[in-house]
Amino acid sequence: MKLPFRKTLENITAYKPGKPIEDVQREYGLEKVDKLASNENPLNCSPLAIQAVREAAVNMSIYPDGNSTELKKAIADFYGVSETEIMPTSGSDEMVSMLAEAFLDPGDETIMPDITFTSYIIAARMVDSKVVIVPLKSFKLDLDGMAAAITDKTKLIWLCNPNNPTGTMFTEDELTAFMSKVPENVVVVYDEAYVEFVTSPDYPKDSYKLYQKYPNMIVMRTFSKVYGLAGLRVGYSFAGRDIMENINKIRKAFNVNRLAQAAAIAALKDQEFVKKVYAVNKEGKEYYYKCFEKMGLEYVPTQANYIFLDAGMDCNKVFVDMQKRGVIIRPIKGNFIRITIGTMEQNQRCISQLKDVLGK
Repeated sequence: MKLPFRKTLENITAYKPGKPIEDVQREYGLEKVDKLASNENPLNCSPLAIQAVREAAVNMSIYPDGNSTELKKAIADFYGVSETEIMPTSGSDEMVSMLAEAFLDPGDETIMPDITFTSYIIAARMVDSKVVIVPLKSFKLDLDGMAAAITDKTKLIWLCNPNNPTGTMFTEDELTAFMSKVPENVVVVYDEAYVEFVTSPDYPKDSYKLYQKYPNMIVMRTFSKVYGLAGLRVGYSFAGRDIMENINKIRKAFNVNRLAQAAAIAALKDQEFVKKVYAVNKEGKEYYYKCFEKMGLEYVPTQANYIFLDAGMDCNKVFVDMQKRGVIIRPIKGNFIRITIGTMEQNQRCISQLKDVLGK
């Protein structure tokens, strides 16, 4: 019996998350395993968020506020914007899917880089749009190339800044120049999942306000990374009322659960925790740079909480060999791997095992 799956599913490869610690422990009989594969926060999350979850858990049988009213207010107050221009979602992935559904009809064109967050291409192909892929240039988004790819069929463009998995960024001047080439009827998705880790002074300033300057832009952020709430799935986006009102038509009811809303509100209040995470990440990436240089390995300087690295051998072999030694990294393509920056203890253990695997 042949079931009537949509034909477009033949062109979609399922998203593969970082391998769970428990799987590696069982597979190799290991007690200690470090997961440096999914860009998770090595410091967990703010104690305020944990306490907020405990308090919210007493009402688990009651549906959450479907509008995420208090969370919207907390985000609006924190950034100084209107609550009508904010939409919390179940991670950024939910917003990615809704944007594809809201703007792309079958046959419409959508533009994205060839190495970037894989949820973009899954969402675009699911609605039968034509995906136009533009190669990176020196591991960075080729904004000129992406602008040149725009046609009268283009409806949506995806920008990840800093880009995942390369960790590279584009500047405010580069973004402004790009937006000047984008027609007003083409929507630009500006994904800033890793913005809180950026150290470059050239990063677009007040980037969350870009939607106010460009009505055809939506800015996505998340509580998964610097705030450490990946396990609760809560992201948020900024856009003008027209975009938000239409996307809200297809938003699932109660999309952000009660615990996630409570944790996110509390997490925003603990900016000292954010500063600590930033400092640990900055120290970690500088440690990795020095080690990679001593090992003679090519790496891409990062503006995020991970490093894109040429391991000099097949990435999948490195992936398996590192797992056997109790460290989970992410194979990307060819010889390239991505390593999440962890605590200094995790970083040192990773380097030690990587030297062993690569014969360094």
